[in-house]
Amino acid sequence: MTTMPQVLPEPILTGAPVSARDRLLDLVDEGTFLEFNSEARHRTSAFDMHHRRPAGDGVVTGLGRVDDRPIAFFAQESAVFGGSLGEVHAAKIVRVMDWAARSRHPVIGLIDSGGARIQEGVGALDGYGAIFAANVRQSGRTPQISVVLGPCAGGAAYSPALTDVVIMSKGRAHMFLTGPKVVKAVTNEDVTADELGGSDLHSRKSGLAHLVAADDAEALRLARRVLSYLPSSCWDEPPVAPAADPEPMPALPASHRQPYDVRRVVRAVVDQGSFLELQDRFARNLVIGFARIEGHPVGVVANQPNAMAGTLDINASEKGARFVRLCDAFGLPLVTFVDTPGFLPGLAQESGGAIRKGAKLLYAYAEATVPRVTVVLRKAFGGAYIVMNSKSLGADAVFAWPDAELAVMGADGAVDVIFRRALAAGTARADLVDRYRSEAMNSRVAAERMSVDEIVEPAATRQVVTHTLRSLIRSRQPGFRHDNLPQ
Repeated sequence: MTTMPQVLPEPILTGAPVSARDRLLDLVDEGTFLEFNSEARHRTSAFDMHHRRPAGDGVVTGLGRVDDRPIAFFAQESAVFGGSLGEVHAAKIVRVMDWAARSRHPVIGLIDSGGARIQEGVGALDGYGAIFAANVRQSGRTPQISVVLGPCAGGAAYSPALTDVVIMSKGRAHMFLTGPKVVKAVTNEDVTADELGGSDLHSRKSGLAHLVAADDAEALRLARRVLSYLPSSCWDEPPVAPAADPEPMPALPASHRQPYDVRRVVRAVVDQGSFLELQDRFARNLVIGFARIEGHPVGVVANQPNAMAGTLDINASEKGARFVRLCDAFGLPLVTFVDTPGFLPGLAQESGGAIRKGAKLLYAYAEATVPRVTVVLRKAFGGAYIVMNSKSLGADAVFAWPDAELAVMGADGAVDVIFRRALAAGTARADLVDRYRSEAMNSRVAAERMSVDEIVEPAATRQVVTHTLRSLIRSRQPGFRHDNLPQ
C-alpha cells in the first residue's frame, strides 16, 4: 500500500544537540515539512554493518516551504555514522534533488558529514558522483544553496563548490579535501581543522564561502534571505518585495586618488536595507551582492577604491565572473558601478593567468542577456573599462558622473607617452596633464561618441537607474540560459 510522506511534528526543545530534523524544522515554514524515505536503510553487511542499520541512514530529506515557496531539502545527521555518506544516503539526496529539478524548486542542503562511509568502499564514492552529476544537471536551472554546519571532508566538498551560494557557520564548519592528519603525514605540516578549512580561510583566501554566520541559527536565516532574491527556477520571475527609499548619496573625495567605500554609493541607489554583500572578505577590491530597486531583485557589481585602489586582479575577476553568470542564469538585472584605474600590474598577476581570468569576467558580461546598467563614478581606464560592462560589451545603458574620466590610461602615464618631446623641451607637466584630461579623458568626450549615454549628477543616479530598469522589464525572457560553472 502506498503511503503519503510523513508530516513531521514541531520539535520539542531540550538541552540535547540540535538534530538534522530540528534544523530543517527551524528553517521551513511551520507545519510544512514532508519527509521522504525516512525508513531507508543501508544494505551493507561488511564489517558487521548489518547489525547497525538506523532508519534514514544519516540524512533527512523532503519538501517544505520557505516564505510560502516550495523548497527541496536535505540535512545530514552527524549523530548517525558521523553523517558519513553511503550508497543509500546518497540515493536519498539525489532523489530529492531530482524531485526539485522536475518540480522546478530550489534545493537547500544542510551539510554536516565526516565524508565517505569507508565501510561501503566504492559504493560511497559512486554516491558522491551521483550527487555531483545532479548538482550539474540543476546548475543554472534551479537555485542551489549549501549551508555548511559541520565537517565537509574529502570529495564531499565538491558538492557545495558546485552550488550557487555557500554559507558556513563559524566554529564547527570545516571544508577540506584532506584532513589535518593526512596533511601531516604527507607534507609534515601541523595544521588545525580550522586553519585548513575553517570559515575564516574560505571567506578570506579561497573564496569558497559566500557568507559566514555566527552560529547555526544565523546560517539558516541567511539561507532564507538569499532565497528572497532568487526565483524558484530560471523559468520563473524573481520575487518582488515592497519598495523602499535609498540612503542619501555620499559626497566622494575630490581627488580621484583618494579612497572611499563604494558600498555607500550602492546603498544610495538600491532600496534601503536590501543590499546583501557576498564574499565580502575575499577579493575585497570588487564588491558583489544582491539588492532590490523598487522591490525588484538586482545583482550589484562595483569596484572598491578602499581596497587596492579598485584595481581588477585575478581573484576579483573570477569572483565577479561567477556572480554575473549567477544573476544572468536566474534573471536578475545587473547594476555595475565603475571606479577603477585598470588591471593590477605585475609578474605575479601575469604569470598567474590575469589575462585568462580577466577574460572570464569579460565573457560573463558579454554573454549576459538580463538588463545591464553601468554607472562610471570617477574613472574607468584601459582594459578594465571594457571588462566592467562597457557599452561595447553590450550594456543597455551607461551613465557617468560629471567628473568621471574614461581613457586608455591615467593622465600621468599618457603624458609620458604622448608629450615625451614637449616634456623634454621643458613644457610644464601640469599643463600637459590638464590638456590630456580635457581632450581625451573627460566624460563629455565619451558621451559625444555614445560610449556614455548620459552624464548625470550623483543625486540623480537612483532615478536614472530605476527608470532604465523599469523600461527594460519586458526584455527579460525567463528560461534556461546557461549553467553556473564554478570559476
